[in-house]
Amino acid sequence: MKTLLDKQTEKSEAILRAIAHMPTKSLSVLMDNDFVRGLTDADFMRVAGLLAQKSYDEGGCPIGAVIIDNSTRQIIGKGHNTLVQENHPYNHGETAAIRDAGRIDFGQTTLFTSLSPCDICATLIYMRGFSRVVVGDVTNAAGNEALLQERGVQVDILEDSRGIELYARFRVEKPEQDLEDWQGLSALHKKPNK
Repeated sequence: MKTLLDKQTEKSEAILRAIAHMPTKSLSVLMDNDFVRGLTDADFMRVAGLLAQKSYDEGGCPIGAVIIDNSTRQIIGKGHNTLVQENHPYNHGETAAIRDAGRIDFGQTTLFTSLSPCDICATLIYMRGFSRVVVGDVTNAAGNEALLQERGVQVDILEDSRGIELYARFRVEKPEQDLEDWQGLSALHKKPNK
């Protein structure tokens, strides 16, 4: 079967956007193995950032994640935060990508996340045995990188300036939604009135 993207294809923003928005199970129709092997960590982080943008555009928290197989570099899961869109308390970017990947052995995978994982996502990452996590933003949020490392997960920081800017804008525009995403609705009720 002939794919659209091969090793001669430039990895433009439009191409990475197509990868972000196409269903994971259909990506083999879009990209051949040579194209996939040419994708860098920065490319995968950009896809995670584009998924974060998708969530933001839908009215949600701008967090996206991509999971790749370490040996083939194939994307096996991806997702974005849908806390607001699906009215679900823990549909974070990382959990959505894990759900998309399904019931697999995550021991030989890397998870790219546009924002430092929250406590729940970090726990799920080490519980599922991910070998590596790449974090795109420790400027707006950080804290669980050391926990992941203590649990044997390799953590790399690959800050994405566009993702950092997007999350900072979101925090200014929707501080209560940001607080809910990190701490739940009960945190809003505990917040002192100004």
